Amino acid sequence: MLVFEVKVVPSSGRQAWELESSGKLKIFLKSAPEHNKANLELIKLLAKQLKVTQQQIEILAGGISKYKRICIDKELSWLELLKILGLAQQQTVF
Repeated sequence: MLVFEVKVVPSSGRQAWELESSGKLKIFLKSAPEHNKANLELIKLLAKQLKVTQQQIEILAGGISKYKRICIDKELSWLELLKILGLAQQQTVF
C-alpha cells in the first residue's frame, strides 16, 4: 500500500504529471472541480497508468482541495510510482 500527497490542477486542458521542486507530485486534469468530476478523473487516470482497479485508489483527504492524500492499494514504493509515471529521473535526493 502506498500513501502520498498530490497537488491537482483541474481544468488545465490536459492530462499530465510532473514532480515539483519540493518533491510533491503535481497532476494536471482536464475536468473541472465541479460535481466531483476532477476527483473521478484523477482516480481513473491513476488506475489506468498503474494498471489497478479504480477501487484500489482512494482519496483519503482533500476531496474538495487541490492538495490531496491518495492511497493506492497495491505493493508499490514511491520510486516505483515515479518510474511508472516516467518521473524517476527527476527524483531529487536530499
